[in-house]
Amino acid sequence: MKRCLACSDLYASSLMNCPTCGVGPKLVDGFCAYAPEFSEVGGGFKSSYFATLDRLEDANFWFRSRNQLILWAIKKYCSNFNSLLEVGCGTGYVLSGISKAFPYSTLYGSEIFSEGLEFASARLPFVNLMQMDARCIPYTNEFDIIGAFDVLEHIEEDEHVLAQVHSALKPNGVMLITVPQHPWLWSATDKRACHVRRYTATDLHKKIEAAGFQVLRSTSFVTILLPAMIISRWLKKEAALEEANSELAVTPWLNSIFLGLLRIELTCIRVGFNFFVGGSRLIVARKI
Repeated sequence: MKRCLACSDLYASSLMNCPTCGVGPKLVDGFCAYAPEFSEVGGGFKSSYFATLDRLEDANFWFRSRNQLILWAIKKYCSNFNSLLEVGCGTGYVLSGISKAFPYSTLYGSEIFSEGLEFASARLPFVNLMQMDARCIPYTNEFDIIGAFDVLEHIEEDEHVLAQVHSALKPNGVMLITVPQHPWLWSATDKRACHVRRYTATDLHKKIEAAGFQVLRSTSFVTILLPAMIISRWLKKEAALEEANSELAVTPWLNSIFLGLLRIELTCIRVGFNFFVGGSRLIVARKI
């Protein structure tokens, strides 16, 4: 069901405008826009980064490894899903991997910046893309899965976003999220990426459970590379004005080594091992 953001009435998802008040999404850059006022000036990120991400994601060890982890989690915990919404889909890199692994599923992607959707639409011509503010999701009991991959840390009102995700999921629906963790890792890189916070597992679990979810799996990742990450951030602690792609542009031979090490890590996670520390955390949670 859709939820009208103007009058809060519910109506069929197939309808564009609310039958009660007649309000519906506007059209911005060819996309249905539920928060058009933020399509160019939405906070928490710099839209100029999308071009850099689009150029580097396919080869970068971190994005490739995270995609492998996300796909494994979907297959492990909710492989029989029909519909999936990715909140903050960016350039569509994650959704492109999901669409290949699950070609018969119905996929939706949302992004607050319409510029990001332009890159996503080039990758995903058959995916339902929309401009949307994660703090006001215009759906109720609609999706089997909602994913938010490195999104929550950009938003001040993260608890409100979790409540919105809970409402938009079907009963027993599954939420998958990844976030950067360990506040002691905070550095100029986080500032440059427009992060609001890095999480602790305890704090994140409390927020997820308070929103009405049961945590099914929680593990750190980027654990094997944590020493290298700490050293890199210590060396760059004063580099607040570095280019946005400075941490993503890795020499090919080092990129291959890092990718191989993270594949070992993924193998450990697949067999049931949960890492306590790591640059990021994956959580799979069910709506209750």
